[in-house]
Amino acid sequence: MSARTLRAAAPGRRRPPRIPAQTAAMALRDATAPSGGQKAQCRNPITRHGFHTYFVTHLPSSSLHPDSRSSAGPGHKLPRAASTPHTPAPGSAPAVAPPNMPSRDLTVVRIPLRSAKHHFGASVSRGQRVRNEDTHQAGTISIPAFAKRVPVSLVRHQAAKTAGEGTSADSALGDPQVFYFGVFDGHGGSECSEFLRDELHGYIEEAAAEFGLKSSLKRDPGIPDSLRDPESESSQRDPASSQHHAQDQQQRQQQQQQQQQQPEAAAEPCKASRLEFELLAEYKRTIGGYFRRFRPSCFSVPEAPSTHDPASSPPSPGTSLTQRQPAHVTLDSVLTYAFLRADLDFVTAQARKPDPDDPVASDVALNQDEILGSPHLPPSGHGIGGPVRFKGGSTASVALISTPTPSPFWHPAAHSTLVVAHVGDTRIMLCETATGHPRPLTADHYPSSPRESRRLRRHVAGSVVTDSFGEERIQGLANSRSFGDMQSKRVGVSAEPDVTRIDLAPAEFSFLVLVSDGVSGTLSDQEIVDVVKEAATPDEGARKVVEYATEVSGDGDNATCLVVRLGGWERRSEGGVGSLGTREMREMRRAEAGDPRRRGRL
Repeated sequence: MSARTLRAAAPGRRRPPRIPAQTAAMALRDATAPSGGQKAQCRNPITRHGFHTYFVTHLPSSSLHPDSRSSAGPGHKLPRAASTPHTPAPGSAPAVAPPNMPSRDLTVVRIPLRSAKHHFGASVSRGQRVRNEDTHQAGTISIPAFAKRVPVSLVRHQAAKTAGEGTSADSALGDPQVFYFGVFDGHGGSECSEFLRDELHGYIEEAAAEFGLKSSLKRDPGIPDSLRDPESESSQRDPASSQHHAQDQQQRQQQQQQQQQQPEAAAEPCKASRLEFELLAEYKRTIGGYFRRFRPSCFSVPEAPSTHDPASSPPSPGTSLTQRQPAHVTLDSVLTYAFLRADLDFVTAQARKPDPDDPVASDVALNQDEILGSPHLPPSGHGIGGPVRFKGGSTASVALISTPTPSPFWHPAAHSTLVVAHVGDTRIMLCETATGHPRPLTADHYPSSPRESRRLRRHVAGSVVTDSFGEERIQGLANSRSFGDMQSKRVGVSAEPDVTRIDLAPAEFSFLVLVSDGVSGTLSDQEIVDVVKEAATPDEGARKVVEYATEVSGDGDNATCLVVRLGGWERRSEGGVGSLGTREMREMRRAEAGDPRRRGRL
């Protein structure tokens, strides 16, 4: 997508006056720098909760001196030395002590996730490349819980088992903390992958707040969640609390009657549908091509009537858009909107920058934002990319873990829910405790895959070509979905994610692995999980996977691996044949990699 294409896509635009490229770059830098608290004018920013690379947990006050009364478990391996006292921010939920805890003092502390070597590990290698274009992120994100509710009897049983073992504190939203893990593989440079590392979680938080995403743990608005306090469920049966329960029920009935008696307001699309509609209209107006008929499956925006142009303005009240809005907002729609919004912001920011390869286009202002000096800003308020146009892109795979109770997801008795959003060829997989086999949660977005081939050929026929090596590519790209890649957007290179949800039973899976294509392109899924099985900690497992992939790699690509401990970690070698299934093959591959004659065959 060239600069001239962007200018032609904007309706009613006159050619702007020619200005020097240096003047345009200085204006862009001045507009990007924060000054006077003025915010971007392209969309109304909201107050978002910050991303934290640490998690908050309860620990006994005497945790520096282990208590003989506490049972052995994953909680005793938390890094006490790296913990710092946690002070809740103004307006956040208080750190309530978990239910059924022994009567002793508790300390609420912050523990950096990267310091918890027994629970999380990350390793990166540049390989034989000049620079490392892979990035990754790990921490907690402030969105409502999406975990599946479990019976109260299981909650009580779980709370009794996890008492004193690093029970998680509530987040600022009042739900158990939601953990966030992501791996991003850049191509053509690291500008896009670094942008996703620093900003994508902010887009998800912002989209969840704007869409009004509700917690899956609360039965009714304004009523405390019984799962966070198992005794509250039984207290409703007591005579002392039954009167309060009846009063709450009566108030809800009165509110419903008042809503029914009020006259019907003018039909107006819900905010989520309006935001989705505006985003698709902006894609159509700015990029065009494939995005003129683009409709994500999880969006509630229907096909626009022929009498209304969606690229001009939102539909008026009473149109068909109102009749097809969903009953409730889903996490799938929130993640899809966040991914697409981040991608469009990145592409638009690059299009308004001077192009070093086209000096003629660099001397011309691209749009009114460049002239007026009010470019769109990401949730953090910082600029996007460097001073010149970046034409590369990045893939992304993100994993979110939510628990229905304050018990940490890595405890053997804990229930949890995992949601994965994926774009490109980075990969996420689980290791089954019972069988020892990997369970892939992502599928590579290559033009040769049947699903992607149908999507591309249906909308933009002739865009997929086969190179001399027999590999299908779209505009020279190996991935049919990615962030950035502004020159290939019009032919169907989209950032629409595939979203997968899976409920994790206690100790059903041993660990979670996130890798870039520098690892998955060299090792099979079974090899990856078998290498992790032989490690003592997730940190050691991630390091050994990257070392092995770098050692046997034929192209020396950047390699990144993240390993997250789950409930079945202690039993990771019991399923199937353990790590013996691929050990012989791995030893053979290492021997071949050390053979000096191998270099002549590459």
